[in-house]
Amino acid sequence: MRLPLTLAPVALAAMIATPALADTITLSGTGTVRAAPDMATVNTGVTTQAETAREALDANTEAMADLIAALREAGLEDRDIQTSDFSVSPQYVYSDQRDENGYTLPPEIQGYQVSNAVTIIVRDLEILGPVLDQAVTVGANTINGVSFEVADTEKVEEEARKLAVANAVAKAETYAQAAGIVLGSIESITEVNAPQPPIPMYRGQMMEMAADASVPVEAGEMAYSITTTISWEIEDDRN
Repeated sequence: MRLPLTLAPVALAAMIATPALADTITLSGTGTVRAAPDMATVNTGVTTQAETAREALDANTEAMADLIAALREAGLEDRDIQTSDFSVSPQYVYSDQRDENGYTLPPEIQGYQVSNAVTIIVRDLEILGPVLDQAVTVGANTINGVSFEVADTEKVEEEARKLAVANAVAKAETYAQAAGIVLGSIESITEVNAPQPPIPMYRGQMMEMAADASVPVEAGEMAYSITTTISWEIEDDRN
């Protein structure tokens, strides 16, 4: 019968040593900042076809040399021109004819295709239209989209963080007033995931080809969003 008497003080000490968890309130806030982009990334290149791979490659090499020279002449630096794709592939002709056993005849090589593409960064949007126009003029026959960016994203994201915190604080104050509680000190501030990729906010057509003028380009705006989660202690105001 002595065993329960020995364990009782230990259990009582454990209960005294364990502090009660404070009540908390946790809310999230989102901050969004819109900024006009100041640079663009374009993928452009040349695709050539010929009877032999050598002929297709020679034609492509000459056209790409003209394209890169034109890009440099337009004001792009070497660091802003990077090869992003190169391929040599046979071009097949498929037939519906069948052999004496009824099997479809295998495809035959009709020629070869060579594709070479570069990714360019245009740091002055004033020359983006002329750059695209000049690229096509000297032989570029593939342009795979234009993406816009803000060079100093850190500054934009910092502003979005401030707005996100302010949004969370405003929500917390509203809930506290409605619930009749008092916000205490902040326990934690967490940024939910990484900053969200910027969302283009177009204000017009992105690109429209014209034969007698440079390519019109509308950069629009980029929207940068960040979400933060903040936890507050709830003060005990019963005293």
